[in-house]
Amino acid sequence: MHRRVFLGTVVGSLLVGPLAAAAQQVPRKIPVIGLLDFGTADPARLAWWQAFRRRLQELGYVEGHSIGFEARWAQGRAERLPGLAAELVGLRVDVIVTGGSEAARAAKQATATVPIVMATGSDPVKFGIVESLARPGGNVTGVSSISGELMAKRVELLRELLPKISRVAILWDETPTARITVQELEAEARSLGIETHPVGVRGSSDFARATRAFFFTMSRTARPAAQAAGCPL
Repeated sequence: MHRRVFLGTVVGSLLVGPLAAAAQQVPRKIPVIGLLDFGTADPARLAWWQAFRRRLQELGYVEGHSIGFEARWAQGRAERLPGLAAELVGLRVDVIVTGGSEAARAAKQATATVPIVMATGSDPVKFGIVESLARPGGNVTGVSSISGELMAKRVELLRELLPKISRVAILWDETPTARITVQELEAEARSLGIETHPVGVRGSSDFARATRAFFFTMSRTARPAAQAAGCPL
C-alpha cells in the first residue's frame, strides 16, 4: 500500500514538474500598441510619437515590461497604408493609434474589432471614418483638427486685413486630407470674389518648383489686368 502511494507521488511529480517549468518559460503577454502613420519617420514626427510614449511612461507603462509598440510608416504614400494596417491587425495588436486621416481610414477598413485611436487628422465624418461627431459608432475614437471649418474664417480675416485682395496663392501638401481643406478654402474664396491658385508639394525638395510655378501663374494673371490699367510689367 505504501509502495503504491510512493509510486503515485513520484509519477505525479514527474508529470507536474515539466508542466510547471513550461508555464514559467512562457512569457507574460503584454498589451501591444500599433502605431500607424501616414508620414515619414523624420525627426519632427518621431518627436511627436516620443511625446506619446513618454506620457504613457509617466502613467506607469514601461516599454518592454508592461507595454509594447509596433510602428508602421507609409512614407507619405497612401497606397501603402492598407497593407501596413493589415500587418498590425495580423500581429494582433491590442489597439491602433493613427497619425493622419488616411491612416485612420485604412485602419478602419482593416478591422472592425481592434480599437482605433485617431491622434490627429482632418474631419473624420467627411473621410467616412465615423458616422457623426456626436455618435461616432464603430471602433474609432480620438481627436480631429476639423481645420476645414476654420477656412471660412481665415479667408474672411484675410479680406478684412487686405480689403482689395483679389488673388491668393495656396501652398499645400498633396494629400487627400489637405485636398479637402483646399477645396473648402477655394469655395469660400469664390464666395468673396477672390481668385485662388493652389500649388501642391510632396516634400521639401518640391518647394523650389512650387515657388517658380506660383510666381509664373501669378505674374501671368496679373499682366493683363496691369496692362488694362496702363501699368507696364
